[in-house]
Amino acid sequence: MSISFHGLSAFPITPMQQDKPDEARFAALITRLVEAKVDSIGALGSTGSYAFLTRAEREKLTRLAVSHAGSIPVLISIGAIHLRDTLLLAEDAQKAGAKALLLPPMSYFPLRDEEVFTLYETVNRHVSVPLIVYDTPGTTQFHFSDALMQHICELSHVRSIKLPSGSPTAEEAAARMARLLPTLPESITPGISGDPTAAQALMHGAHIWYSEWGGLFPRLARHLTDAALAKNEAEITRIEAIFAPFWAMSARYNGSLRVIASAAEIMNLAGPGALPRPLQGVSQDDYDQLATLIHTHQPA
Repeated sequence: MSISFHGLSAFPITPMQQDKPDEARFAALITRLVEAKVDSIGALGSTGSYAFLTRAEREKLTRLAVSHAGSIPVLISIGAIHLRDTLLLAEDAQKAGAKALLLPPMSYFPLRDEEVFTLYETVNRHVSVPLIVYDTPGTTQFHFSDALMQHICELSHVRSIKLPSGSPTAEEAAARMARLLPTLPESITPGISGDPTAAQALMHGAHIWYSEWGGLFPRLARHLTDAALAKNEAEITRIEAIFAPFWAMSARYNGSLRVIASAAEIMNLAGPGALPRPLQGVSQDDYDQLATLIHTHQPA
């Protein structure tokens, strides 16, 4: 089974229980995505708390995801501080059946462009499945220049890029995508993250939505993806109105993970303490607001 980078790639959380991955609930989340007919599953992405997990945990969760995903391709993040560990994680993920690898440029010290290129070049030489350039400055604090992105996209196994569609602003991100995409090889499939601006990006050149909230509300995200690719603006407006209060809360928490984990707990898709410590869920007031929103809209 190969992978075609298109449509909705849903990124579920990795629920925790007593500081260990809750494997049963993780498997149930994967099954839920399969039932929603997502196009691919991004397990152990930023929303999946990959940076908080041990190598052994990541390998076991990858195998769980692949075994429950059936015919749906699984993408796995192999990000790590040390390149040595990244290569080991790449080997583990490929052996476990991952169909593509997400590679973020993680570091304790700020990385230089030549160091990031060396990261991708080295991993490219050691893998046999597609690589996705994981451009997520909100978590890695690294900003790809156009020249660096173009250089990396010439590597033989790089097949997709995950651009933030709302960073630093939606307008600047759209201008960057319009400027960058025509300069990339035809083998590169443009993808975006940043859920509130995803539909607009899909209508203007992106082919795949790497979605955080799609990992929790896959059917709603499926409908939004289809509407955006069909340029059905009325349907986009309707669905975005349902998502809007969830996205607004995510913005207040500087990211979706805390909000999604709290929503998953309300929906009994995760237990209490689902986040890796020291991360914490939303405030009690926001928790109550989430419960009301979920009860009112019944998103799925």
